[in-house]
Amino acid sequence: MVPGIQTLLGANPSADSITVFLKDLVQHSNTSLTVPDVKSYSDAVYFNYYPLGISFLFIPQNWLEDLQVDSLVLDSINIYNAPKHKATTTKTTTSISIEISLTSNGKDFVSCLGEPDRKGGGAGPSSGSIGIWCEWLKHGIMVEFGGDEARGPQAWERGKDAIWRVITVFPPKQE
Repeated sequence: MVPGIQTLLGANPSADSITVFLKDLVQHSNTSLTVPDVKSYSDAVYFNYYPLGISFLFIPQNWLEDLQVDSLVLDSINIYNAPKHKATTTKTTTSISIEISLTSNGKDFVSCLGEPDRKGGGAGPSSGSIGIWCEWLKHGIMVEFGGDEARGPQAWERGKDAIWRVITVFPPKQE
């Protein structure tokens, strides 16, 4: 059985649940499972599976330990939306029952998850602003939106039509 994405949080990089999840993801894509591009920093290690559009952020279980694989736990997951010119509309269902496709927009996320707990971005001139983003703490999801609808002085008025670019999954936070 394939684990839900949030159930992977807290897992070790070599956990069977991560391997099963990645193998299932490969079955739904036009790529093969490759060795991740690993980026190590002083406080974290990223396992980047670029062809699959997913990155895992691992942190040490005990901050006093070195960044050894055995001491790492999955802290968050980044999912990237970089559709090809002819994007498919394959949908995926998560444990919170939200259907996400390559064309899901701001309105779709708010309709399913309600108003976000936090939001930002979009302000300033369209040439230099960051896109709008929304975060739902109790669901453990942050969504960054892209395109012209997500930037500029009226980004929040147009944001309902902005398509997601990055979804970050993290442990849900209780209010």
